[in-house]
Amino acid sequence: MKLSALSRVTVGLGSNMGDRLAALGRALELIREEAGEVTAVSSVWETEPWGFEADEQFLNMVIVMETTREPWQLIQLFRSIEGRMGRRHSGRGSYESRIIDIDILLWEERIISMPGLEVPHPRLADRRFVLEPLYEVAPAAVHPVTGLTVAEMLEMCDDRSDVRLAGQQF
Repeated sequence: MKLSALSRVTVGLGSNMGDRLAALGRALELIREEAGEVTAVSSVWETEPWGFEADEQFLNMVIVMETTREPWQLIQLFRSIEGRMGRRHSGRGSYESRIIDIDILLWEERIISMPGLEVPHPRLADRRFVLEPLYEVAPAAVHPVTGLTVAEMLEMCDDRSDVRLAGQQF
């Protein structure tokens, strides 16, 4: 039996419905139980909705984990966790409020393109709400397409939305 290699994966989590902090905590707990070892956890950041209007602000964070799962297995697990936590997709294909959102941001230096998964995340460099917590846990991580570090992407980011520390940590 061949054992899968351990991969380092960077993951973004966000919530703007219900008890947002509890949703992030539960998602983190399920990821630890089912997906792999979490090796780094950012602070929690409060942010404006990005790409749509909503009454509630988001809480966002980034984790770094190690997993033996393949990319398609991990994204399926993350969609399962979202569903079990109550997330419903409208099917409209637009941004909307959500109880939990779990996205794979980086998978080591790999470029992955398959139905339902693009890594690095296609809008990673455009979103301060991802870059700020990502900078906390992996400032020297390199975007495998652009060759820029997280620190460089954050410095160059044009997104001026309100992104601030929420004061909570896990």
